[in-house]
Amino acid sequence: MNATSTLGPGARFGVLLASFAGLLFDGWELGLMPIASLSVTKSMLGANYTDALGGIWFARLTAGLMFGAAVGGIWLGNLGDRVGRVRAMGLSILLYSFFAGMGAFVTNLEQMLLLRFLSGLGVGGMWPNGVALVAECWPNTSRPLVSGIMGAGMNAGVLTLSQVARYYPITPDSWRWLFGWSAVPAMLGLLVLVALPESPRWLATRSQGQAKTPAALAELFRPPLLRLTLIGIALGSIPLVGAWSASKWMIPWADKLGGASQPGYKALTQGWWALGSTLGSFFGAQIAGLLGRRLTYFLISFGAAAMTLVMFNFTAPLRSSFLPIVFVQGFIATLFFGWLPLYLPELFPTRIRASGSGLSYNSGRFVTAAMVFAAAGLVVVFEGDYAKVGSVCGLVYTLGMIAVFWAPDTTQKSLDET
Repeated sequence: MNATSTLGPGARFGVLLASFAGLLFDGWELGLMPIASLSVTKSMLGANYTDALGGIWFARLTAGLMFGAAVGGIWLGNLGDRVGRVRAMGLSILLYSFFAGMGAFVTNLEQMLLLRFLSGLGVGGMWPNGVALVAECWPNTSRPLVSGIMGAGMNAGVLTLSQVARYYPITPDSWRWLFGWSAVPAMLGLLVLVALPESPRWLATRSQGQAKTPAALAELFRPPLLRLTLIGIALGSIPLVGAWSASKWMIPWADKLGGASQPGYKALTQGWWALGSTLGSFFGAQIAGLLGRRLTYFLISFGAAAMTLVMFNFTAPLRSSFLPIVFVQGFIATLFFGWLPLYLPELFPTRIRASGSGLSYNSGRFVTAAMVFAAAGLVVVFEGDYAKVGSVCGLVYTLGMIAVFWAPDTTQKSLDET
């Protein structure tokens, strides 16, 4: 009997809804600094603010979140294999909600940087546990659809945030309320802990005696899993590095060129990107189901590199072509994030699935943090020209066309096999 059959339809939909909501608020947290960074920095630095410092602090605050997410994803992913997906997911939501909410009370940028790291712990932990839980609670035939829904979750959060900020502009004089509201998802975290059913597949591994030998991260770095781990890290890193060290520069770029005349322009820009990315992260899994895992990743890598270069070199904020191109770039570059929740769980056995998926996805955040710091150096080299920074960093997408040749094709693989 398939392990998922122990859950009724209502329970499966409850798992999907709670996990989607957890990722939606995860996306809200991820979208906070791109849309609020310059306002926070101007507020804290006052007369000392410059465009170069704005770019440097944007990079620092982004990198702080990425470091936290990388640590949290690996730590809480492994915790999910040890104590259960639901407990680790509930803890993740509580962590990112509490520390994001504390951002409303900071008095300097260093405090905000620390809180971004601490909030990142929960941001990183939500993805591997939510994805593993949903993958293990739904039948294999439904996985492209539910993986697409999960992939869309984070970008739906970014889209929601952009619409709030569009109608309630974030300025140097008005930004603390945004962080205060970011504590609200703590209620979801408590609900998950007390009401959500655990993964039947994970419970089955406990009943088979594997609870006595809980998953260890070291196992991922020994044969036969070592090769899969390295492939997973490579494939998970490239989309994250591209998104945060390249794509996200469109928002401070839009704020710099359009913010003076249209305070809500940065939110409008993020909204167009988030709309495209929400659709892209849903359809990535569907395309992978039709074309196969490897070919899909190759085509996404090519398209993301091409559209990122187009966005930063053939248009500019306030031009009529800018927002439609931002939408298309967001759609193509985030097809990855529908592909990843479908593919990464297929690489690893159940007893270490959350650890493997979390390590693969979140190791990319260590690389991303380093690349964002490097991009901050490029801001100085290019004298505050965000378009040049985005163009150079966007070339990272081309590496995906190479890395995917080493990836196994899991298109016909069932999770029941592991």
